[in-house]
Amino acid sequence: MTRIIADISVSLDGFVTGPDPGPDNGLGTGGEALHAWAFSEDAEDRRILREGTDRSGAVVLGRRLFELVDGPDGWDETTGYGAGEVGKPSFVVVTSSPPESVRLTGLDWTFVTTGLADAVTAARERAEAASSAGGKDLDVVLMGGGATIGSAFEAGLIDALSLHLAPVVLGAGTPLFTGGTPRTLVQRSVTTTSTATHLTYDVL
Repeated sequence: MTRIIADISVSLDGFVTGPDPGPDNGLGTGGEALHAWAFSEDAEDRRILREGTDRSGAVVLGRRLFELVDGPDGWDETTGYGAGEVGKPSFVVVTSSPPESVRLTGLDWTFVTTGLADAVTAARERAEAASSAGGKDLDVVLMGGGATIGSAFEAGLIDALSLHLAPVVLGAGTPLFTGGTPRTLVQRSVTTTSTATHLTYDVL
């Protein structure tokens, strides 16, 4: 069964970027430390990254994050979601209007202008189609940014939450949660490596 999984790295004080994020400083000041685990040679970090990519039938991201990954200093053949993997998921972008052009033309992009819920629905359809074609269950992964995941969490669109807790205190930046409706989580796994504590929860 296709699930909707929010997957993001976060600091000990709850930020998904450092201070002053922008087009030329996507993760903010000091924010690179959040993703050290994704470039680690630790066997458990590599396993978690590989399994996350393998389960992804479609990926949802907000427009600001799309501008960063599709920008001149963004993803390439060696850096990016599923880089170096045989298969790549579909990508669904929540936006008010589609971009005039896309640099990463080798990836499957869909731009949804009717809101986050519709973007999640579109991603689920793509993930289910990929599941049928590949003969295994694939999920929808919400990769961010923080506002997109926070909104999806508040709207009850998320089935599971996968957090990569980095051992860093950023002091400021983009918060993952900004209040809202209380929700109950059920902890499913904890994996500690030299670079992060990887936590998974079911969202009730």
